[in-house]
Amino acid sequence: MASTTTTTVSTVPSSSCSSSSRTKVNNGEEKKDTDDSCTRSEGTVTKDKVCYMYRTSLPKPMFSRNDFSIWSILKQCIGKELSKMTMPVIFNEPLSLLQRMAEYMEYAYLLQKAGTATDPVERMQYVCAFAVSSISSNWDRLGKPFNSLLGETYELKRPDMGFRLISEQVSHHPPISAFHVESDLFQFHGSIHPKLRFWGKSVEVNPKGIITLELTKFNEVYTWSNINCCVHNVIVGKLWVEHYGVMEVLNHKTKHKAVLTFKQNGWFGRDLHKVEGYIYDANKTKVKALIGTWVQSLYAVDENGASGSSESGSAAINDPDDIPRLLPNADPGIPGEMCLWKALPRPENTNQFFSFTLFAMMLNQLTDNIKDTLPPTDSRLRPDIRLLEEGDIDTAALEKNRLEEKQRSARRDRKKKKEEWTPVWFHYGINPTTGKEDWIFNKDYWQRDWSRCPDIF
Repeated sequence: MASTTTTTVSTVPSSSCSSSSRTKVNNGEEKKDTDDSCTRSEGTVTKDKVCYMYRTSLPKPMFSRNDFSIWSILKQCIGKELSKMTMPVIFNEPLSLLQRMAEYMEYAYLLQKAGTATDPVERMQYVCAFAVSSISSNWDRLGKPFNSLLGETYELKRPDMGFRLISEQVSHHPPISAFHVESDLFQFHGSIHPKLRFWGKSVEVNPKGIITLELTKFNEVYTWSNINCCVHNVIVGKLWVEHYGVMEVLNHKTKHKAVLTFKQNGWFGRDLHKVEGYIYDANKTKVKALIGTWVQSLYAVDENGASGSSESGSAAINDPDDIPRLLPNADPGIPGEMCLWKALPRPENTNQFFSFTLFAMMLNQLTDNIKDTLPPTDSRLRPDIRLLEEGDIDTAALEKNRLEEKQRSARRDRKKKKEEWTPVWFHYGINPTTGKEDWIFNKDYWQRDWSRCPDIF
């Protein structure tokens, strides 16, 4: 197994839009935030005198998909639900859906800012920035994550970022993934029921589910839903991704609401990746405008300064099926604008490693000290994902088939015994804020009693 290098996953800049947050980390160069408690260098994140090390690459570069035709797999699936289908491992990336879901937290510092801001409009600004940033890693990510097995889990502890996360695959038919994140300043939780459909030229992903954020200091609860995603040019041309739809973020205590429109690409690309919307107060008065792109940045401007739609930096697209060749300049160029968030640059080797961000690079990292604490159901222990990461495609495919057959066999046994599956770490109950049914964390996981964990690998 090839060795991997380690690096900073620089996700806690003291200024979300400072130039340093957009500078690529070079070998041997040390970075230090204006926040004196956190320093960064190639190979480490040091916070409060504790050193954290994360890798910058995978063990092996990814393989070429040029000799494989996805059309041969999808031609029988037009208009059908894809989430239940078995796909060849060649089209996967070496992460499970649970791990991919953890990428919500790449810009967790935005929730830290929201959790300490004294003004409710400012808190809403940072919550919206977090909601937009949580999908930014999808840009140019064209590999399909592995479907999580029933009972599979994934934990992520990031003391340097101030949170810990646990997720579990709580249902297989339909596929539902539940997650819970906790911090001193917030609780963040929800469940995702992804529905995928193939429409001939594109694959549409509808990640159904309600997301809930609780800001502890202010006793506030925010909710929103994910928006649709579309992968274009599945059959011919260069694949590319867009998000579109309307996202409403509601503060259930103060009644502030944000309405964000993720625009679909038009014929000339003026709306490419754009996000625009407003924050409203309890009287439904516009108090702030938000503008940017989900791939790059989000800005807040006074409502009267955001009249009209900025067209600066639009990428020219002569045909709607063409891949966007340029990212738009997300800076609206409006006087008084405030940058809420800017995406961190992808590493220079990103094209060799499934277009992963630095944050994604470390999600499947498995060190001895981590391995000794994990339950036997953690995604890091899945042999098919590990083998794909190590470049052994043939054995990864065999292991993937073995695990899927083991899951089917377990389901047949439960049916024969008339037993129902019961998740270990979440239960189905009522979300006290929305009053709707949801998957609720039972708080047992961090006691680390693995005696109830199923044998799924």
